[in-house]
Amino acid sequence: MISRAPEVCLLGTATPAEPGNFDPVVRIKRERPQVAVLVLGPVPSPRGIAAAFASGASGYVRHDERIEGVERAIMKARAGEAAVAPALLQGAFGELLNPVAQPDDEGQRLLQLLTPREVEVLVRVADGEDTRLIAAGMGIAPSTARTHVQRVLMKLGVGSRLEAAALAARTGLLDRAGASGG
Repeated sequence: MISRAPEVCLLGTATPAEPGNFDPVVRIKRERPQVAVLVLGPVPSPRGIAAAFASGASGYVRHDERIEGVERAIMKARAGEAAVAPALLQGAFGELLNPVAQPDDEGQRLLQLLTPREVEVLVRVADGEDTRLIAAGMGIAPSTARTHVQRVLMKLGVGSRLEAAALAARTGLLDRAGASGG
């Protein structure tokens, strides 16, 4: 892409549109600020739409959009306009205006998956503690601490302590854990 001089870049993603998932958009805009980047992906949350635009995207199109809709979005992006389907905006505004009916809070959802003990373990993992320190700080055996860490990783759907800490920070889970006394 960088060796050519496109006006619009259509960037496909298989991941949900959430904050932190738009590094390629940032990179393209940094290297080619004149290129309009249009994200093509799954149904985003309101926060995801905002994250796409905050990263520098000119628009967001659902991957199941008809080709005519994609073409319209490309033309809008090329003209310097924001390219988001009205249905996506209506859904986003609906979620933002009625958060009780359709919560858009990944941090709260993740916090509800964890026991208070697992929340404490996650906070310690995010603070950089190893298994030995977690065990000593919580007054439990290292094997028990290791089990808690593995359960946290499994429940959060991540593969490492670093990923768990990053997810917790990105979603505000650590702030919520502190507020709930966990």
